[in-house]
Amino acid sequence: MKFIHTGDIHWGMVPDSDKPWARERSQAIRETFEEVIRLAKEREVDFLFLSGDLFHRQPLARDLKEVNYLFSTIPSVHVVMIAGNHDRIRKNSALMSFSWCPNVTFLMDEELRSVTFHECNVEVYGFSYHTAEITEPRLNQLSVTDNGRIQILLAHGGDSSHVPIDKNILASSPFSYIALGHIHKPQVIFERRAAYCGSLEPLDKTETGPHGIFLGEISPVTRQVTALEFIPMSRSQYISLAVNVTAKTTNMELASRVSQEIQKRGLQHIYRFYIRGMRDPDITFDLDVLESRFRIVDIKDDSEPQYDFAQLFADHPSDMIGFYIRALQKESMSQVEKKALYYGINALLKTKDERS
Repeated sequence: MKFIHTGDIHWGMVPDSDKPWARERSQAIRETFEEVIRLAKEREVDFLFLSGDLFHRQPLARDLKEVNYLFSTIPSVHVVMIAGNHDRIRKNSALMSFSWCPNVTFLMDEELRSVTFHECNVEVYGFSYHTAEITEPRLNQLSVTDNGRIQILLAHGGDSSHVPIDKNILASSPFSYIALGHIHKPQVIFERRAAYCGSLEPLDKTETGPHGIFLGEISPVTRQVTALEFIPMSRSQYISLAVNVTAKTTNMELASRVSQEIQKRGLQHIYRFYIRGMRDPDITFDLDVLESRFRIVDIKDDSEPQYDFAQLFADHPSDMIGFYIRALQKESMSQVEKKALYYGINALLKTKDERS
């Protein structure tokens, strides 16, 4: 039995909504999900498991129709899904009256239930969110016994507000595979038996690294997963890079280095840059021009001006500059204290220059 495990699609979300590339990112979510559907057909999988948050918010009828059309293009694939905290089931939801195509099973109940696919001896368990949070550890209290079928669990959660999970209890359950959602970083929880699929496309700057789906295969004889492969599928990645500077680094040199790093790794990705090291006190790094050319979501300047405080104190032993250095400088300083010293000295030196 072959399957694809995905979830946390967040159809309808607009990542980086305040950036020029926001619409492209929103479209990428839809297009990458279409690629998953095509892959299900190409790999001839038996099941497509969706572990919650297919939609970013309550889906409108048009959203349901679009997604249902995609499912209708893979009629031989059993699509089984649950609702997560974002697309939870509400009384007035369009989900309540929507008719899915024949190959789709939506486990909409708030309590755990299962559906059996007799032709392939598979039973899939799951429950959907009807509230924004579920704080009780429901997965630690499951009463499921081995019944000779391939048993699959779909679940959404893993933090204190969304179905807390005890991994040891889950590991001792009879499920052949546990398809988890909610945590957006793809990760295998225990070898070939449980995994978080992660978000299909990264949704904000904290979601670094590759994103995609899990493709797995379960033996009908042993009912154990014989293969589990993570396949990267996202159009873009959020990439964090540190750029080290020295007192000789100019603004133009730094801009050139950042530009080279982006072009080397790919223009389709989204970047966060951290500037580190000691810079010339007279230099102020300004990379606004790069933010208009590339997908740069964040630039954090942690560089420090390279003042020679010993020489400064020797040159100004009895004026305000010397007093300021003596008052603030000490052997062990926090970042806040360092900044206060640097900013103060910079202001005092500029004031001295203006008066001289």
